[in-house]
Amino acid sequence: MLKSCKNRFRTGETSSLFTKEIASNTRKFHSQIEGYAPTPLIALPALAEALGVKGIYVKDESHRFGLNAFKVLGGSYALGRLLAKKLDLNIAEIDLKTVSEKFPDPMVFTTATAGNHGTGVAWAARAMGQKAVVYMPKGSPQASVDRIRGLGAECIVTDVNYDDTVRLASKTAEENGWELVQDTAWDGYDEIPTWISQGYMTMADEADEQLKEVAGETPTHVMLQAGVGAMAGGVLGYLVDAYGSDGFTSVISEPRAADCLYRSVSSDTGRMMAVEGDLSSIMAGLACGEPNPVTWPILRDCGTHFVSAIDNVSATGMRVLGNPLKGDVAITGGESGAINAGLLYALKSKEEFAELAQNIGLAEDSVVLIFNTEGDTNPERYRKIVWEGDLPL
Repeated sequence: MLKSCKNRFRTGETSSLFTKEIASNTRKFHSQIEGYAPTPLIALPALAEALGVKGIYVKDESHRFGLNAFKVLGGSYALGRLLAKKLDLNIAEIDLKTVSEKFPDPMVFTTATAGNHGTGVAWAARAMGQKAVVYMPKGSPQASVDRIRGLGAECIVTDVNYDDTVRLASKTAEENGWELVQDTAWDGYDEIPTWISQGYMTMADEADEQLKEVAGETPTHVMLQAGVGAMAGGVLGYLVDAYGSDGFTSVISEPRAADCLYRSVSSDTGRMMAVEGDLSSIMAGLACGEPNPVTWPILRDCGTHFVSAIDNVSATGMRVLGNPLKGDVAITGGESGAINAGLLYALKSKEEFAELAQNIGLAEDSVVLIFNTEGDTNPERYRKIVWEGDLPL
């Protein structure tokens, strides 16, 4: 059910790409977007007491810009930086309401996505008066396709897995002169993925502020889910700059079918390793087989524990969040958003994981920060899991 690895390659070295100062700039950019508001940080005191920890706080990204997921933070910031670069302007000079008037024809942005990233790119392109073409891997839910098309983007479902869909999007963009906005990097393509990961730091900056103002706390444990590692790396980079690399324990979790970061850290060399195949998991947003080279260094250098979890763990997290103990607030967590709620529950309620919980340092004085990165982006499957009890722990 769970495979875990303490990161022996950890050095504690921080990254100049992911800092509180850069996060302040990304948040200023996001704050000018119509409809911006910090997403809620929700305390779950009853759950914390039941699991034997001091506090559990969930940053609920299902409220982000009405899009039910956090990904728009990275896509919008990257599009803003691209437009600023084309116009030879500073990002602070970009006015989203008028920027389209500076181009004779709309730019075309393209990307590959499991769902949420493409939604964010499509939404941002529309908000900035540009166009988007989104590619999705085989087996993508129709709900995600419809959501992207509803934002005015062209959406094409391929017959290959996520990583091959990324390669197809890149090839098509090059052939057509489009701008590729991808959240993973490779040799010669790292500027835009860096901007995307920096965009995700807005939610870390909000969470840091909210923890201090509302709870008067700093976390002892931060649990971050990862696909390619773009979000996990950006948020971890911010937090180690804010609290120090030894200021908290981090847990990086992945679906068993696509646990490329776990395999990389548990290898003999500590080099990036890829997972091949169809990468089938209910956690579609995390079903990515190749680590992001931009964020891999910060994850390798500052990540504390890496966990590979089966789908049942995430399904349990969805039920835990959606069916709270008396006094706690219900949270709608999707498959990729709820993995760490399920992981925390498993660690602190199942005897077979007691030793792992102890090794991670989860105890009665622990304050745990979790990011619910999406809501019910696949409503049909959400109901099967939460209402009908699919995939029990």
